[in-house]
Amino acid sequence: MKSPSALSLLITLLFLTMHPSFSQTRPRDLGVPFGILPIGPLNSITDVPGVKVGQLTKIEGQDIRTGVTAILPHGDNLFQQKVPAAIFVGNGFGKLAGVTQVQELGNLESPIILTNTLSVAAGIEGVVRYSLSQPGNEFVQSVNAVVGETNDGYLNDIRSMHISPEEVVQTIQSAKTGQVEEGNVGAGTGTVCFGWKGGIGTASRRLPESLGGHTVGILVQTNFGGNLQIAGVPVGEKLGKYPFKDALEKSDGSCMIVVATDAPVLERNLERMAQRAMMGLAKTGGIASNGSGDYVIAFSTHEGLRIPHSIPSQQLQKAEFLGNEDMTALFMAVIEATEEAIINSLFAAETMVGKENRKIEALPREKVLEWVKKSHY
Repeated sequence: MKSPSALSLLITLLFLTMHPSFSQTRPRDLGVPFGILPIGPLNSITDVPGVKVGQLTKIEGQDIRTGVTAILPHGDNLFQQKVPAAIFVGNGFGKLAGVTQVQELGNLESPIILTNTLSVAAGIEGVVRYSLSQPGNEFVQSVNAVVGETNDGYLNDIRSMHISPEEVVQTIQSAKTGQVEEGNVGAGTGTVCFGWKGGIGTASRRLPESLGGHTVGILVQTNFGGNLQIAGVPVGEKLGKYPFKDALEKSDGSCMIVVATDAPVLERNLERMAQRAMMGLAKTGGIASNGSGDYVIAFSTHEGLRIPHSIPSQQLQKAEFLGNEDMTALFMAVIEATEEAIINSLFAAETMVGKENRKIEALPREKVLEWVKKSHY
């Protein structure tokens, strides 16, 4: 796709900044460049066939600013038809439930839940209740619920734990394919990123047929800090929001990253893909600070790699999967889509006032776009 001219970008910018739906326009549509690989039809994690996303946004009164985001690798019974999975810990200052079993067995048997730090327990109970209620799971007595979090306590009354297990079940049941809403929604409702309003973001890449034709989708919950960079422009420095300059937010926080692909990749190479997501985070200026919980959960939806819960003893397993030499393009796809998903979360997020009348501003998109235009066009 040919990059827009400076004049066309300026005209688009002037129109959209006056238009009430500006906040719903994604940075790519405004000319912000993100790598070289083609995107999927929706530029979303749901471009990976079978992946569903559900979101519950909870904004009540002055103090409740939180929510839940659920990611399902497929719409069948996940416990009975598990998928290959891996987890990479960029920085472990966080509370990711279910991590050790995924690392030990290399598979995922439940929806992935993202929420706030003190609602992880509700997330676990909700996943367990949902899994136990599914037909075919009548005799199940153990469920490995994978629940991640970031701390939205600056804007949200996190101590009151406003998320219930029933709301987690509701979020899972509402999951669907199609476009994923971004910004102040779901688990990103009360988050802060680089000192600006963060949230949920998503993006995808579809490899050319010559490189396999596989799709990689990313979903992020952004609540971290560092020195924000967009398309190579040092936005954090220009806006005066970066570590050791902005004492309010500093650089602590967390980022949850979910990587989905339809490529036939087993857990070892899924972990390698998960590692590359941190490179995408770094491209945005994230630094995985001491107080940041940065986790990546990666899975493959390839039907030929599904893992039945019940396998006869001593039965050999057969599968066809990509070798190491075929991973490089997938690595690049993860890096590019992670970077874009993070920036998408910032562009979609709106200014929010929350707990104790605290206010977090939306990223000043007009200024950012002007700098990007000058840098690239």
